[in-house]
Amino acid sequence: MCSRHNDLPWNIRKFLHNRLRDFRFGEDLRKVVPWSRSPWSHTDLPRLQAGLVAAQVSTILYWLMFWAAYVPCESQFLDAVQLTLEQIDVIRRLTEKYHPTLILCTSVADIKAAHANGQLCSLIGVEGGHSLASSLPVLRTLYSVGVRYLTLTSNCNTPWADSLLVDGPGKQPEHNGLTSFGKTVVKEMNRLGMLVDLAHVAVRTMQAALEISRAPVIFSHSSARTLCNTTRNVPDHVLRLVGLKGGLVMVNFYSQFLTCQNTATTDDAVAHINHVRRIAGVDNVGLGAGYDGINFTPEGLEDVSTYPMLFTTLIGTGQWSIEDLKKLAGLNFLRVMQEAEKVLYLK
Repeated sequence: MCSRHNDLPWNIRKFLHNRLRDFRFGEDLRKVVPWSRSPWSHTDLPRLQAGLVAAQVSTILYWLMFWAAYVPCESQFLDAVQLTLEQIDVIRRLTEKYHPTLILCTSVADIKAAHANGQLCSLIGVEGGHSLASSLPVLRTLYSVGVRYLTLTSNCNTPWADSLLVDGPGKQPEHNGLTSFGKTVVKEMNRLGMLVDLAHVAVRTMQAALEISRAPVIFSHSSARTLCNTTRNVPDHVLRLVGLKGGLVMVNFYSQFLTCQNTATTDDAVAHINHVRRIAGVDNVGLGAGYDGINFTPEGLEDVSTYPMLFTTLIGTGQWSIEDLKKLAGLNFLRVMQEAEKVLYLK
């Protein structure tokens, strides 16, 4: 099972101020205060394991999680770099605390080794280019401490990239996508072997990054704009480009991004997955639920234990073979990560 985006680290900060001694990850957090009271809590070790075991896929799929090192846009131009490092620190400490069940992975080779040992790979992604403070040395430092994808923007523009905010009614782009420095950021990410994530960015930013990136790009937690017209989702013409460029769109399970309402069902998530597959291709669709960063989840997909319901529904459509499901659940992501590593080795 491969879910590319999970916001649990921010909840650890929000609820516990990153005090891991108070975090009972090995327990069902639905029974632990304050987690039991929060609509934002969907992840713990028992539910992760239940989702994997119940799906009966442990011998064929890779078990990994991209933990998001997210910090709010309000930290831009202030302490974003420090806060980001603190979030990376809590991810690494969480992984160490629950080793050997969890293990830090920074490469496809690491993921395959963890799979062979039955371990859950912890990978680190930084959600928002404001975490760089417009500094290539910071970008390189983030890579050195384990970050393997960067979302070019969160829900705010940076001095070098337009976010989805500029696609709103009456809004104007600041940078027409990416500035010259923004393009340099993408090229440096390619050189490092860091994945370029386009969730949260403006359409012109999507197009600019797709044009200049030498490695496939990802959308770590976005859905299909045709089915729900929100700026957080990906329009069809960009989905086609993603398919042509070998990238990956991981479907988000937030009800507001599936139906544009507070309620949704498993069938709605399946509709988005099938739409991305139809437009971009079966090799270019994945799962990026966004658990612990969303407060409205589809009926039947309430938390990380419910992935079996999704796969059962997909199988029931008659449109998905076992090989297709392997791609959706992880092999597509491994291919994209391997392609990024190839660009690194070509430098």
